Amino acid sequence: MAEFDRGPADAFAELFARVPDPPDEQAFWFDWGPVFYRGRLDGSARVLVVASDPGPTERIAGRTLVGDAGQRVQGFLGKLGLTRSYVCLNGWAYAVHPAQAEAMKERLGDDAQLQWRNEVFSTAVGPALQAVVAMGFMAQEAVRLWDGRPQQAVLVKVPHPSSHDPVALLDGWRAAVTTLRVVVGPDEDGDNTGPNYGDTFEESDYRPIPRRDLPFGVPAFLGDDAWVRAKGTGQPSSVSRPSPDDGHTLVWKARD
Repeated sequence: MAEFDRGPADAFAELFARVPDPPDEQAFWFDWGPVFYRGRLDGSARVLVVASDPGPTERIAGRTLVGDAGQRVQGFLGKLGLTRSYVCLNGWAYAVHPAQAEAMKERLGDDAQLQWRNEVFSTAVGPALQAVVAMGFMAQEAVRLWDGRPQQAVLVKVPHPSSHDPVALLDGWRAAVTTLRVVVGPDEDGDNTGPNYGDTFEESDYRPIPRRDLPFGVPAFLGDDAWVRAKGTGQPSSVSRPSPDDGHTLVWKARD
């Protein structure tokens, strides 16, 4: 039987439905709505990945970290031998305009945002959790504000997968893989003994998003943008926001 994500259980659906509106709607792609998670919400995750906010591919999929950045994250998880025992969440459920990111970092501590986000974080993990990976400054601030973070879980801070500093990105992720391979147990069908990151980010460092992380019925190319990257045009994903109507229009190109 084909694997797919059947969506959140009732308790999580109710929690997600209580997501507060952003503190400044103009700082977000608000009209596209929130995107909440990817991976296991049943407490079985050994790694919690926290990133910043969803992008256009995430809006299409209804799952977070599935575009170019998410496929880099999947490669990172693969180097730890994880094929399923993870959950991915964000500091913001709404997509943030990059120019407003620093300002919105300061709003992560607003009471409504803080209480809801911390409840999501705490409800998503269980005693199996071995590590929290905070990717980028927004995620690191969100995790810092999480007063219920399980102390048995190692906290690793790394650059965001879309970082424009490739040296810092690779150095940080390489060190994190070395650290976490000692801490995190691989899944039965995973392998944590393969190559770590080299001096450049290679296509082999990406992995497609597993079908089990995506809703039923999405096309086969969603979650695997290797064909887009191979074109060498500088566009990393099959989904983009066209200017000037990026607040209301997405362009999604089917695989050639």
